[in-house]
Amino acid sequence: MDLLNTLVEKGLRRELPTREEALAVLATSDDELLDVVAAAGRVRRHWFGRRVKLNYLVNLKSGLCPEDCNYCSQRLGSTAEILKYTWLKPDEASKAAAAGVAGGAKRVCLVASGRGPTDRDVDRVSRTIEAIKEGNEGVEVCACLGLLSAGQAERLREAGADAYNHNLNTSEATYGAITTTHTYADRVDTVRQAQAAGLSACSGLIAGMGESDADLVDVVLSLRELDPDSVPVNFLIPFEGTPLAKEWNLTPQHCLRILAMTRFVCPDVEVRLSGGREVHLRTLQPLALHLVNSIFLGDYLTSEGQAGQADLDMIADAGFEVEGTETTTLPAHRRDTAGGGCGPVCGARDDEGTASHGTGGHPGGCSPCGGTGRDGGEEPRDGAEAARSAGAPGQDGGNHMPGARPGARTDLVTVRRRGAGTDLAPNA
Repeated sequence: MDLLNTLVEKGLRRELPTREEALAVLATSDDELLDVVAAAGRVRRHWFGRRVKLNYLVNLKSGLCPEDCNYCSQRLGSTAEILKYTWLKPDEASKAAAAGVAGGAKRVCLVASGRGPTDRDVDRVSRTIEAIKEGNEGVEVCACLGLLSAGQAERLREAGADAYNHNLNTSEATYGAITTTHTYADRVDTVRQAQAAGLSACSGLIAGMGESDADLVDVVLSLRELDPDSVPVNFLIPFEGTPLAKEWNLTPQHCLRILAMTRFVCPDVEVRLSGGREVHLRTLQPLALHLVNSIFLGDYLTSEGQAGQADLDMIADAGFEVEGTETTTLPAHRRDTAGGGCGPVCGARDDEGTASHGTGGHPGGCSPCGGTGRDGGEEPRDGAEAARSAGAPGQDGGNHMPGARPGARTDLVTVRRRGAGTDLAPNA
């Protein structure tokens, strides 16, 4: 397939695909799926071998967020029956983080719901970072606290934070359809503040909110321009009690195409398989390891993932290996560039590119965060969306809900009841 050969060659050279080429990946048929995975897998192996980096989420403060992100179970007005608690103490957070590290996690992601941290919150998180670093040699810490104010990124870096996460979530053109309490530009600004402070930037997207393929391509191209070191790809977890509860738009096959497209556009970046993988990829999760080089271990912010041991078994059975703390994740050319970026070759854009901007349970963080609308009256991506709008019934053997695409497994969404903020042992 000429398209795939061209994309592999570009990926090995860190050359940006055109917008049309990226869209063509999403338009490939199921008959071509294994060819797409194999091609993107060549690019993944070139830059990252067969290593898989494990990341572990600690939800420092859950629920009661004043922002109105439609995809989020912690949003203002959400009736999702999630855990709600205020800030964990540093020793509580450190204990939760230690469980993830013991399970093989190399990075701990500290997430707190809310618009953004106060200076007092930054002090609190700084003490937590110090406690985690003291107890877990070699662990990386990524903070995800929402929109940053001037000087806060520098303070987090001084406290020992290695990275900061804030997702763009969706294309700039559709951002206003999912959130009104802050702007796309606010998110871009926070990512750039983190980069300017010397933190490794982590910024990604959420797929499955009703967006078009064009929206998906535009947000990934915008991420390429913003140049984070890691790009989490989340798949919407449609929590009951949120505005997007009926948005069941994804198939396992299309999830793989989205991951492949992201790898082609961001060839030498840590592409992370994030929230929603168990719900939407299901038994095809091992194929995704040929596209991504990073996953979350265990549970997410407000939803449960598959058992931590099952994650480890999946990695081993698929022929991959867990990346150790002694191994540097990023290729040398990214490590050697100030601010963690990949420099002018990766940052270059052609005239097809568009500008853009921060992951399940979800504000501001290292797990799903996003939402979209449809731009410019584009036609629906496939027949499933048209059937949904027409009210066509599903054929999924009893797991169907009104508005869900055929084959959706709505029974796989499980609210987190263990780990941080509870008396039960974490899943790691």
